[in-house]
Amino acid sequence: MNQKLLLLATRHGALKARIDEQRRTLRQQVVPLEAALARGDAVMQGVDWLKHHPAAIGLAVAAVVVARPRRAWRWAKRGFFVWRGWQAIRNSLTGMR
Repeated sequence: MNQKLLLLATRHGALKARIDEQRRTLRQQVVPLEAALARGDAVMQGVDWLKHHPAAIGLAVAAVVVARPRRAWRWAKRGFFVWRGWQAIRNSLTGMR
């Protein structure tokens, strides 16, 4: 009986050491991702701000339209085509499921 407990304790210690080593390795491998994830968080905070302040977007668009109507029209066309392209891609990906 004691031999079994000793074997289990030894195995338990080996497993804990292996787990600790895997955690250290994972911590080292995650470091490069932290910067990218932080940038993503910053972008999402900006998007949230824009969602909560739609008047700022409206004022910016109005200023561009008043200042440079041709440029605004050009960018509106580009935006429309990008939006339509995104919809087509999204619909094709959704249809694949």
